[in-house]
Amino acid sequence: MWRFLARRAWLRSLADVSKLHSPAVEATVPAQEAVISSPYFLRSASRISEISHFHRVARFFSSNSAEIYENPQFEALENAPTTEGFSIDNDWVGEKEGFPEVFDGLADNDAGLGSLEIEDEGVGQEKQNDLGKVEALLSLLQSRGVVDGTLDHHLEEMNLILSEEFVIKVLETPQVPGESLISFMRWVLKKAEIRLTAAMLDALTSALCLGNRKRESYALWGFLKEVGLKKREALSSQILNDMIALFSRVGEAKAAYDVFNGFEELGCSMTGDTYFLTIEALYRRSLYDLACSVSEQMLSADELPAMEKVGKIICYLCKGDRTRDAHLVFLYVKDKKMNPSGSVISRLIYSFSRLKRVDKGPVEDVNTERDKSAVASALELLNDYSSEDRRNATRPFTKVIKKLCWIQDVDRAKTLIHEMISSGPPPGNDAFNCVINGLSKTGEMEEALNMMNLMKQRGLKPDVFTYSTVMSGFTKAGEMEKACEIFEEAKRNHSKLSPVTFHILIRGFCKAEQFDRAVKLLQEMNQHGVRPSHDEYNKLIKSLCMKALDWKTAGRLEEEMKANGVILNGRTSALVAAVRELKG
Repeated sequence: MWRFLARRAWLRSLADVSKLHSPAVEATVPAQEAVISSPYFLRSASRISEISHFHRVARFFSSNSAEIYENPQFEALENAPTTEGFSIDNDWVGEKEGFPEVFDGLADNDAGLGSLEIEDEGVGQEKQNDLGKVEALLSLLQSRGVVDGTLDHHLEEMNLILSEEFVIKVLETPQVPGESLISFMRWVLKKAEIRLTAAMLDALTSALCLGNRKRESYALWGFLKEVGLKKREALSSQILNDMIALFSRVGEAKAAYDVFNGFEELGCSMTGDTYFLTIEALYRRSLYDLACSVSEQMLSADELPAMEKVGKIICYLCKGDRTRDAHLVFLYVKDKKMNPSGSVISRLIYSFSRLKRVDKGPVEDVNTERDKSAVASALELLNDYSSEDRRNATRPFTKVIKKLCWIQDVDRAKTLIHEMISSGPPPGNDAFNCVINGLSKTGEMEEALNMMNLMKQRGLKPDVFTYSTVMSGFTKAGEMEKACEIFEEAKRNHSKLSPVTFHILIRGFCKAEQFDRAVKLLQEMNQHGVRPSHDEYNKLIKSLCMKALDWKTAGRLEEEMKANGVILNGRTSALVAAVRELKG
């Protein structure tokens, strides 16, 4: 029965607001007549039925207004009583089509209509809210404030019988604005015959949490603070947790933090979920300093949420570049014999292995104590993988290898490669390339070649980057013949090379003043599907002019650039002209 009343009150609130009667009048008008006799309601209901495919029962809906008054079924319905012996068509009560699904969760019985046992002249009697009053109340609350006068005034005129079950039923009714529910609860608390309970506050909080509206969220928080300061026993930690979650969903992290700080004042104890929900709310608004503060309080209070939520806290802090704080949480749960998942360990490793310079300084600034400490923590975390997770942890291991090469600890990176080969996970091209690149930069070319050979032995094919890295190491050492051997091997194994590969050799030939080979290699680029860029031409022309004073070859390359649609910059063009005048 409550579901039917809620549905009908909702339809009634859709009628023309200018025709809305005061609750005092509604209580004296038969419920069917109040709904059906208004043509505004009929038009609204007809419109709803067209949109929602509502099953139009002939007794309640008609295609034109004239048919309404001519149909004897409506006359019989208008004369039906509203309270005692109230008769509802079974098709109407049981029909679900055309109404919001939120009404389906309401119980369809008379429980909760509000009853109060009283004694009159020694005889026990029961006084109960009639259905007309209940419908008028729900219609009033669903009207979204479009009534004359104050809500308290209309509620007083209804003479409702209040009970905990009745109040909870009202609070659970769908399509009621949150502010109307709060106003209704304020009015209820003024009544001496009813006492505020935790169940009533829980129902109010649950109803407003469904809306996810900022204004209603702040109104609810203000109401809960007022109630909590007067009647602490009615508030619970779960209600405040729901309040934090609500503020988190509407994007009000500072308000969620305010609720977190109000637990002690309101006499509620914090739970593991309290800390998790607060950290999540702060993370969503990038308030990482406050999130770290809440995390420290969580560890001090020894209140941890479920392991899955602990993992999320670690990930939130890592994403905010608060890796040390996240690591403290990890170590704490590890001491508690709790086992974080492999994905959480991987997230920590990624965070520790980030490559970043100090204030965008030169490469020398990366080798700091902070980086060494970070990579040391990452290496320790590699040992925390389970045997199953370790088999699939190639990417985290590769990240650590890259970080080791970044801080120029190539020997440790090479050792980690051998550990991966012996114990897993199997290293891939990226891991080998990081080590080969680090060895080439430090001039350890024999070790770089050995690592490339090991890569081949494991069935991996060196890619263009691998060959380019080894070639770069040889050209820096002035060993151009070995660099050319690697280049020839690269051409055999890859049909298309990158511009960087040719640029490395051209730069090496210019440095060795082998300009003929550099010019020949520049012409060979087109044969391999690589178009020379301005940088290759510019570097070669400048070397020809400044070292060989060969303005003729430089001029020919300049003409070739113009033919290919590449324009030489003004300084280099002026240099060619100056050398031409000097030699001419």
